[in-house]
Amino acid sequence: MSALQLLAVMFGLMLTLMAFRIPIAAAMFLAGGVGYVTQTGWSGFANYLNAQAFARFASYDLSVIPLFILMGHFATQGGISRALFRFAASITGRFKGGMAMAAVLASAAFGAICGSSVATAATITGVALPELRRHGYSGRLATGTLAAAGTLGILIPPSVPLVIYAILAEQNIAKLFAAAMIPGLIATLGYLAVIAIYVRVVPGHAPEVDRQAPGFDAGLLWSVAPILCIFLIVFGGIYGGFFTPTEGAGVGAASTLVTALLRRELSWEGFKECFYATAESSGMIFLIFLGADVMSGALALSGATSQLSGFVNQLGWSPLTIVAAILLFYVVLGAVMDELSMILLTIPIFFPLVMGLDFGMPKESVGIWFGIMVLMVVEFGLLAPPVGLNVYVVNSMAREVPIAESYRGVMPFLLSDSLRTLLLLFFPGICLWLVSVLN
Repeated sequence: MSALQLLAVMFGLMLTLMAFRIPIAAAMFLAGGVGYVTQTGWSGFANYLNAQAFARFASYDLSVIPLFILMGHFATQGGISRALFRFAASITGRFKGGMAMAAVLASAAFGAICGSSVATAATITGVALPELRRHGYSGRLATGTLAAAGTLGILIPPSVPLVIYAILAEQNIAKLFAAAMIPGLIATLGYLAVIAIYVRVVPGHAPEVDRQAPGFDAGLLWSVAPILCIFLIVFGGIYGGFFTPTEGAGVGAASTLVTALLRRELSWEGFKECFYATAESSGMIFLIFLGADVMSGALALSGATSQLSGFVNQLGWSPLTIVAAILLFYVVLGAVMDELSMILLTIPIFFPLVMGLDFGMPKESVGIWFGIMVLMVVEFGLLAPPVGLNVYVVNSMAREVPIAESYRGVMPFLLSDSLRTLLLLFFPGICLWLVSVLN
């Protein structure tokens, strides 16, 4: 069996197991285990697993993941999302579609201290959805906006998928966070533009004049000031050289806890839930790490990555065309997998391939730019059918809205995502500029 045939068999087995509702971590582990045993026998696989499991879980770099997740849970349980939405609504509420715009701005701000798309979508939906319905927004626009806005949780640093990419590709986390800042801002502005255009082109989904919208209240500024301080402390400390990203995650988690306690909205039960949820999410991610390591180890033994690179080079495609094809593959893969699984499974295959191409940029810049491009397209899987995890989360909180309506609601936002992805594909300097400034 050739290396590429083995690659096809392993992927086919993994997708088959997933079709039978086997968890993605177990599906990758079993498929990778079959590939490894086929090449080395059981003893070779056992020796690899013994060494690799310890090496992976003993890595200090992995500690940044539960710390950022804990930071997000403290923000969720501490009632910070409510203050963000009220402040954003006081600024944009008087505009047509302004309450939906407020949900986008609140999601962007919450994403700056959360790092999870699903958590951002669920938290902001709990606060914003009742207000959107009370102000007369249609179920399509309300749920579509909240599902799309939730993706800002991974586009705006800190981003857990971006941290995982940095660990796998051995890239600098701080530089990746800096590279994601401007794309995250473009995404936010793009979503605001989508809402402004949609409510004018498609009437009946938002009130013509929202006389119930709250006016600007300077007092609300004090309620969101702690969030701004947390962001400045964490990222100012990282880029100022005062601490590493891992230490910054610890400082951010502690600062968010203090903020939640000062707001007097974090109960003892909520405090315990933060740690339980963090342990559950971290355990899931680490198991996916192990499954992906087994898959990657089997592929490395077979030489499939180098053969794939040789096959791609024979096609004679330009580097940008190859990257575009990889991004389209991610869009298709997002129909059956979540974003973390896609990154963990494919980066060991695609990253060496991309780094071997000549883009006329330093290799470090290529690695950073490719990471941002991957982040752009994995969010498609959070919105596009048939999976659309963000859509399912938001729709489960708006049971009166048919899920087909929610999918129609996210389509204009997917168009904005597509345009932004093309912009960053052809103009890498957009995401690399801030990296060069802060370097």
